[in-house]
Amino acid sequence: QVQLVESGGGLVQAGGSLKLSCLASGRTFSTYTMGWFRQAPGKEREFVAAIRWSGYYADSVKGRFTISRDNAKNTAYLQMNSLKPEDTAVYYCAATKLVLPTTPGVYDYWGQGTQVTVSS
Repeated sequence: QVQLVESGGGLVQAGGSLKLSCLASGRTFSTYTMGWFRQAPGKEREFVAAIRWSGYYADSVKGRFTISRDNAKNTAYLQMNSLKPEDTAVYYCAATKLVLPTTPGVYDYWGQGTQVTVSS
């Protein structure tokens, strides 16, 4: 069983930056792909980025967001720069044994989410 806890969300102006963290329990963190997803009100949950050995990104965030991980700290990160109002959503981290999937349904473990609000 893996438990995930996100942190780092908040309110930021357009053009600003935030860094999200996802702390995982367990001793096998390095064997999981870590993904970040987001869900805006009235919309489906969408893929943002994932990392196993290197990052993979949705087109909408490529060049602005950077995913990373520190296996020694059991933590995944999402550095978000040049934020836009359309990035406003609840951001979730998730874990799977599969390699870099983008479909939410194949992720086995999920955090509770952290709110990111970008004002214009």
